Amino acid sequence: MSVRITPLRLEGFEQLPKHARRCVFWEVDPATLGGDYLPDPEFEKEAWLSMVMLEWGSCGQVASATPADGSTSADEQPCLGYVLYAPPRAVPRAQFFPTGPVSADAVLLTSIGIEAGQTDGLPQALISQVVNELVRRGVRALEAFGRTADATELLDLDAVDPELRPAVEVLGDCSFDQCMISSDLLLDAGFTVVAPHRYFPRLRLELDKGLGWKAEVEAALERLLESAQLQQPVGAGAEVRG
Repeated sequence: MSVRITPLRLEGFEQLPKHARRCVFWEVDPATLGGDYLPDPEFEKEAWLSMVMLEWGSCGQVASATPADGSTSADEQPCLGYVLYAPPRAVPRAQFFPTGPVSADAVLLTSIGIEAGQTDGLPQALISQVVNELVRRGVRALEAFGRTADATELLDLDAVDPELRPAVEVLGDCSFDQCMISSDLLLDAGFTVVAPHRYFPRLRLELDKGLGWKAEVEAALERLLESAQLQQPVGAGAEVRG
C-alpha cells in the first residue's frame, strides 16, 4: 500500500475522522463556557482551523491512501492518520498544564490520530513531515505535553488535585486520556523531556540540528518501519510505502 502525507486544507476538513472533526480538547477553553454545553463542536473545530490557517499557515498533516492509478486527489481518499500543531498562543488548553509554558521558540504539537490497521511507523512519518514543513518555515523546535501511563490515576476527576483540574477537565466527548499524545510515542520519535512530571511532562524536539538530526530521524524511521520504505519527494507531500 502507498500512503501519501499532505498538508491539511480547510476544504479537506470532512476527510478527517469523526472524532478529529469534533475534538476541541485543545482548541476551546472550558472556562469560557461557564459550564454550558458546547452545541456544535464540529463548527468550533473548523472555525479554529480556519483561524490558525489564516493567521499562521498550515497546522495539520493528513495521511491517505494513494490509488495505484492516481485517479483521485488526496482530499478524496479516506484519512489513515493525521497530526495537528499550532503556535501555543492559539491553544487555550496549553496554559493549564503544570509543565508549561511552551517555549517561546517552539510550535506545539497537539494531536495525533491513527486509524486501526495502519503501520506502527505512521505516527513518526507524520511527525517527520511536520518537522520538514516547520524547518522550511524557520521554526526552531517542536514541543508537546505528553501523557504518561500513570495519568490513568486522574480518570477519577473527583480525586484530582484542584491545580490539575483545568488541564484534565472533560470537554464534550474529549478527555485527556483520548486526546493527548502518549509520552512513549513522543520519546520514540526523538523528543526529549524538558519539564518532567509524573503525569504530563513537556517534551521537545530541536529542529536546528541540520543534516545530523535528519540522519537520526531517518535511521529511527527505518527501524520503526522495518522493511517499509519512507520516501519524501520534492513537493507538498511525502509517501510511505508498505
